[in-house]
Amino acid sequence: MPCTPNAVLTPRDLREQIRSGGFAGPTAGMGGDALQANIVILPGAEAADFLRFCQSNPRPCPLLAVGAPGDPALPSLGEGIDLRHDVPRYRVWRHGELTDEPSQIADLWQDDMVSFALGCSFSFEDALTRAGIPVRHQDAGRNVPMYRTSLATRPAGRFGGPVVVSLRPMPAADAIEAVQICARMPLAHGAPIHLGDPAQIGIADVMAPDYGDAPDIRPGDIPVFWACGVTPQAAIVSGRPALAITHAPGHMLVTDIPASRAEARLTGVNA
Repeated sequence: MPCTPNAVLTPRDLREQIRSGGFAGPTAGMGGDALQANIVILPGAEAADFLRFCQSNPRPCPLLAVGAPGDPALPSLGEGIDLRHDVPRYRVWRHGELTDEPSQIADLWQDDMVSFALGCSFSFEDALTRAGIPVRHQDAGRNVPMYRTSLATRPAGRFGGPVVVSLRPMPAADAIEAVQICARMPLAHGAPIHLGDPAQIGIADVMAPDYGDAPDIRPGDIPVFWACGVTPQAAIVSGRPALAITHAPGHMLVTDIPASRAEARLTGVNA
């Protein structure tokens, strides 16, 4: 039976458990204050356009690192990282269609693959918790709810489509402090991009997310939405590259970098 890691595991220990099949769940709350990363892996021919897409959409796609072609390591983010094995669950896309959700991708790796690590909102949740702000999906043992919106990204080459957001309901007074905390962490999506009525950003039913689990909204809570690193998956659906590999929503790469580094604007480019 796979074990369930907790936040006291080091990021490297957690990656080892993921690699060995000991953990395959969402990574919210895992690895303490470690920076977590969304992952996109593309053949080399698609990499330049996707890099421009990230640079044009820094709120949903804050770049942490870009891998060298064919190299599954990201040394700027952690010793021994191997992107073929160190994500709890992947998604495989062919011509914009989701075809598989494997636990490793060694058999799909190609010599020209370029990997992109993008900032993740899980990275600021430890800071919210330390400030006494509720993170309801963690408390309920659920995956964070995520939604496609009516907000459009800036396209680059074949990549475009809607902005995806993640939701964390909280009391209004806590939302003010959450904005202040997250504004200092641009590599973890920064401040929320919308507070209040979900319909204003094209979400018809907040209880029916496009990804993740339904939210736990309590009396007195307001919806608070952050730009989300699942946005590239919507861009892959729109752009229909022949092959793309991503993390499954909520199943992140946990890096060795403290989340406080999310206050920086440095990108590790390993190419």
